Amino acid sequence: MRHPVRPPAAATLAAALLLAGCADAEPMPEIAQGPRPTAAPATKAPAAAPTRTVGGPGSACALPVSFAVAAQWAPEAVEAPEDSEFAALTRQGPATVRCEVDAKPAGHVGFLRVWTAGKGSARAALEGFVAAERSASAVAYRESRSGAGPVTEVTYTVRDETAEESKEERAFAVPTPGGTVFVHLGGLDTEEHRAMLPAYELAMTTLKPL
Repeated sequence: MRHPVRPPAAATLAAALLLAGCADAEPMPEIAQGPRPTAAPATKAPAAAPTRTVGGPGSACALPVSFAVAAQWAPEAVEAPEDSEFAALTRQGPATVRCEVDAKPAGHVGFLRVWTAGKGSARAALEGFVAAERSASAVAYRESRSGAGPVTEVTYTVRDETAEESKEERAFAVPTPGGTVFVHLGGLDTEEHRAMLPAYELAMTTLKPL
């Protein structure tokens, strides 16, 4: 005759306590869930800085190229003076200045200047332009690209005897059917020059022959 198997006393006690606990526990309050967002909140993209075109139809400077500058920059055509002594101030090496884009309205002290030279090698014309800057040093050339295609670019420093310090300058040159065009960036000092680099880069990437 087989006897039924009885559970251990400890197991029986644990089961009894569990049942007692379940009987005495108060029901948990229901938690109402709010509506879930269906999409991430939209973020407003920063507005692009307004620009103007220099060199195109109706612009301040008649040039064989056009390029964009920030709207605050102020372009103005440069006319060669009739007096030969003052006319020399508008020339540097093989190049003649045609346009000045003033940065002061944008809060900087300096200019983007556009120069033109005769037909021929853009590199040779740019070398002549830099060589005419007597205090130029640390001169470095490199091939780069603009909105019009390959360009020759130069970076160098010039000595400012008044401030007794050197400052950075740079320019790029592109050939056009009418001759070589230079876009040069100077500045009151190196700090101002570097602060204006975005304008120089904008001119180079948007430049187009006309």
